[in-house]
Amino acid sequence: MTVDETMARLEALGDAARRAFNARRGVGDNQFGVKTGDVRKLAKEIKTDPELARALWATGNVDAQMLAILLVKPNALSAEQLDGMVRSITSDWVADWLNNYIVRKHPARRTLRESWMADTDPWAARSGWSLTAVRVKNEPDGLDLGGLLDRLEHEMAEADARVQWTMNNTLVAIGVHHPAHRERATAIGDALGIYRDLPVSKGCTSPFAPVWIAEMVRRQG
Repeated sequence: MTVDETMARLEALGDAARRAFNARRGVGDNQFGVKTGDVRKLAKEIKTDPELARALWATGNVDAQMLAILLVKPNALSAEQLDGMVRSITSDWVADWLNNYIVRKHPARRTLRESWMADTDPWAARSGWSLTAVRVKNEPDGLDLGGLLDRLEHEMAEADARVQWTMNNTLVAIGVHHPAHRERATAIGDALGIYRDLPVSKGCTSPFAPVWIAEMVRRQG
């Protein structure tokens, strides 16, 4: 399937109501408004196609970029290519898909994590903290958890909103998975107050760190 054919398929799958919903979530005009389930179905039809994925990503279209993420394997991208993709993101949704499907599985993720966490580019920093949250949970050996809490305590309040989200995920991961640091993580979240008043849908857990930590610990029994 060519890039033009794929873009036509995506445009046909677009929905005005979905575009409006996306716009309220901060997605710009370069989108068709395709439901994520339809993006996944199209990806299954096309299967792995790195060349097509690169062309789709270059369009800057949000739906095309989400499809591109599903058409490429992490080890098919160099660290430089992945870094370029991260820095060209324009949507939280694309960022989260890229982090979940590609960044977390990339062979250079450890080196990239360290460099991105110190980066002034908000999308790079968001990815760096996203990787850190995963490592806090799954591979904490070698991490300075106390040092991470120091950074969160002093940097999170002034961080770009895009970065705050994954910094908060890291704070919660420390509090949930490392009991020795739970009290301090909870106290930092309470003092910062980030997401304290964020409305949440019925049945969902607040992202406010003290509430989120307590609920996840409760579920662990």
